[in-house]
Amino acid sequence: MTIDISAKVGTVELKSPVIAASGVWPYSEEFWSGEKLDGVGAICTKAISLAPRRGNRGIRLWETQAGVLNSIGLQNTGVKKFIENYSELVKNCPVPVIANVVMEAVWDTQETLRMLDGVEGIAAAELNISCPNADGDGMAWGMTCASAAKAAAAARKIWNRPLWVKMTPQTPDPAAVARAVEAEGADALVCSNTWLGAAIDMASGKPVFDRVVAGLSGPAVFPLALRVVWQAAGAVKIPVIGCGGVRSASDCAGMMLAGASAVEAGSAFFADVNAGKAICAGLPEYITRYGKKRLSDIVGLARE
Repeated sequence: MTIDISAKVGTVELKSPVIAASGVWPYSEEFWSGEKLDGVGAICTKAISLAPRRGNRGIRLWETQAGVLNSIGLQNTGVKKFIENYSELVKNCPVPVIANVVMEAVWDTQETLRMLDGVEGIAAAELNISCPNADGDGMAWGMTCASAAKAAAAARKIWNRPLWVKMTPQTPDPAAVARAVEAEGADALVCSNTWLGAAIDMASGKPVFDRVVAGLSGPAVFPLALRVVWQAAGAVKIPVIGCGGVRSASDCAGMMLAGASAVEAGSAFFADVNAGKAICAGLPEYITRYGKKRLSDIVGLARE
């Protein structure tokens, strides 16, 4: 029996439900075609901002017992250089490419989206509202319904293609933020981003990171991300994409049973560049376990 593991996020069709999360997929040609893409349904670009960003100083990655802390700081070349350097990769990529856009000041973000609108091959924009809002005392754009709605509305005003909004897990009410973003025209939600954590270097007795706090990803956050997916999927009608600690077919299927239409994997690709292929290989077992023939048929099944 043939099992269909394709997925769909609104109008964006994926040959598999596994999306490479922002920050993990290299801009090397060998990763944008051929066997490296086996099992990968789509690629999220690294962060794109209007102006270049140097990123954070000091140590940027620190392995924990059940994940990775990162303090990259949204380092990128800026949208102009992104277009100059990587437009051909995007245009020729055989899977959908999702442009991960840094939510900055409203005008800056809108200008970034205006420039990206001319890039052929971008299937959707993923608006990262985990970024600090300078007008909101430095709190992430996604912390409150009002600021999340403002961010989504600003992007929707400019961007006519599919708009995904990547939520922050630090918000105290994910369901309410999800509804606020949906009301402003978002086409999908990504639930969610890294959790804030910290580490002490036991050799020096000092914090590992210059900024002290960093973003935790990996297996440790999977149950937390699953909870956010459950809450968001129960609150909105638009598709939800599960993100956080997905590293196996079981994790992927669990996210989809909770209501996700697809998943993003990040740390899993650091450990194994073939993680997408491995996850997809195990999905038919879970689809048939629940008496289905298509992966899409198990979306939200745990809620019934």
